Amino acid sequence: MTKRNVLFVDDEPNILSGLRRMLRSMRKEMEFHFAESGKEALEVFAASPIDIIVSDMRMPGMDGATLLTTVQEEYPQTIRIMLTGQADEESILRTVGVVHQFLAKPSDPETLREVLQRACALQELMNNDGLKSLVSSLGSLPSLPAVYRELQSALHNPECTIADVSAIIEKDIAMSAKVLQLVNSAFFGLYKNIDSPSRAVNLLGLDTVKALVLGVGVFTELKPPSSKNFSLASLWEHSFTTASFAKKIAQLESNDKELIDQTFIAGIIHDIGKLLLFSSLKEQYVEAVDRAAEENLSLSEAEIAQFNADHSDVGSYLIGLWGLPGQVVEAIAFQHRLEQYPEPSFCPALILHAADIIYYSLKPEECIGRAPVINQAYLEQIGMDDHYQAWFEQCRELLQ
Repeated sequence: MTKRNVLFVDDEPNILSGLRRMLRSMRKEMEFHFAESGKEALEVFAASPIDIIVSDMRMPGMDGATLLTTVQEEYPQTIRIMLTGQADEESILRTVGVVHQFLAKPSDPETLREVLQRACALQELMNNDGLKSLVSSLGSLPSLPAVYRELQSALHNPECTIADVSAIIEKDIAMSAKVLQLVNSAFFGLYKNIDSPSRAVNLLGLDTVKALVLGVGVFTELKPPSSKNFSLASLWEHSFTTASFAKKIAQLESNDKELIDQTFIAGIIHDIGKLLLFSSLKEQYVEAVDRAAEENLSLSEAEIAQFNADHSDVGSYLIGLWGLPGQVVEAIAFQHRLEQYPEPSFCPALILHAADIIYYSLKPEECIGRAPVINQAYLEQIGMDDHYQAWFEQCRELLQ
């Protein structure tokens, strides 16, 4: 693995000195840089490429929000992490679309090491030459869907109400129709007719509705040209069903609301890379699809042969640039390569991997090329090798 450059920015020299001591054991893996101001940090960027920046929020002159916004604009491939204290809630809201991950200040050494190791592993995927070449050939990457962005902004207002959220959704007729259609589907098990966005928000909760709005927005704004080899309706159905499976698996094993919500969001947009590739490089992508079917390759293998990167690389790169939560980005990046995931655990990447496998096991006719199989070695490594069958049965029941 390439040695990664990590930059820490804080206006307090004592904190930087403490970080130097804390991270001494990781110097073989990473090259550490330190800056005492936003201006000095940008000078470091100008002198050498930086893979990860960890910045304090409260600094005189250029604060962390301004610095990381500048980094996002000028060095979009850099992973951006913010150190914040309890009093920084307002600052967090200012930077939610800019920062990949927030860390509490002060952060304990083990947490910081784990975050940096995961960020480096993700950077390794996002920085491969094939992906760089592929992304540059796509032209301009799409921005975060407008309705989702507006919804995010509203939800960060402490005075935001259910009615405010509903009004935003209702601005988009297609969005309203799709959210209501999904809410009334069997997957949510509500067994009642929901006829207004406000009732949907009340029953499902804001995080679930946010995920649905994001998914609908992505599929609306990234609508690819028609093709007999690629169906937008099928991709949406697969994405939503996989998200529902992922949420069910998360609920079976954990009460962590954040884990459950982020897993559902990851499921909704886990194949956004396919959508982007087909929208931008239709002929080459159809070749990859055909190759997978003809040579009995997995779709990821065929994509890598065609582009030197696959749809999970492209998807994680894009949503990383959008600033979605780090675990969502990781889940999409590692869904087809769990063996490369650092610190193996019951995590969104594993949940998404299992949900995707279960979907194609239950609907083999939907699979392009060789059917994927569960990563049994990973399950054994985390002591969950006997859990998969229960997940499968619960998801099959949900589908029926």
